Amino acid sequence: MRPGLDLLNAVSQMGAGDIVDLGCGNGALAQALSARAGGRELVGVDASPAMLAKARQVKGYSALQQADIDNWHPRRAPGLIFSNAVLHWVGHHEQLLPKLARMLGKGGTLAVQMPHQNKAPSHRVWLTLVEEMFPGRVEKMGTPGVMAPVKYDELLAPMGQFRLWETEYYQRLMAEPGSHPVRRYTESTYARPILQALEPDEKAELIARYEEVMRTAYPVREDGSVLFPFRRMFFTLTI
Repeated sequence: MRPGLDLLNAVSQMGAGDIVDLGCGNGALAQALSARAGGRELVGVDASPAMLAKARQVKGYSALQQADIDNWHPRRAPGLIFSNAVLHWVGHHEQLLPKLARMLGKGGTLAVQMPHQNKAPSHRVWLTLVEEMFPGRVEKMGTPGVMAPVKYDELLAPMGQFRLWETEYYQRLMAEPGSHPVRRYTESTYARPILQALEPDEKAELIARYEEVMRTAYPVREDGSVLFPFRRMFFTLTI
């Protein structure tokens, strides 16, 4: 919740139109967004029917829409398009982000937060190991990625008032029997496309090698925990 709330707190201006929670998931930030709505309608958008069913139970949204972000278009010009930890799963940012910005009404804001951890050992090692152990397979995997910060500045700053920053969050991860905490943390998100593409024996071999590296990169402390730094990129664009 913390990065999403930090992004919302950084939004200083909205247009008169709806607030769109783009990639709303289970509606975790619905209440916080609703509190900032100021009479605007709050619209949640997600591609997953299961996530939308959970968001519906939150009862914070004026409407919910099922749509892929690539193909989504608002019914009317939003005052805020808010996207928390979603767009790194969507490609073609050079086309997507200007398109989203152009959807905004006058004075509207696009607010985005994405993990920017790909160069850290926790993420980079998955890719280097799978390429070393199973050459050529990585190109077929839809692993998440973001552009360099300067690319977003070059792309979006000419369109309006643009702010860009990064924050590193420290999380205490607890070990589970027979596994390194960082492996457990990354295998269900970042590494999921990689692991799904492997056979069971290949998956087990990759995980064993990955854990060897993690024990050096992120030492487990006496209480079984790891203090894990995780970097995230934020930007807002007000037109």
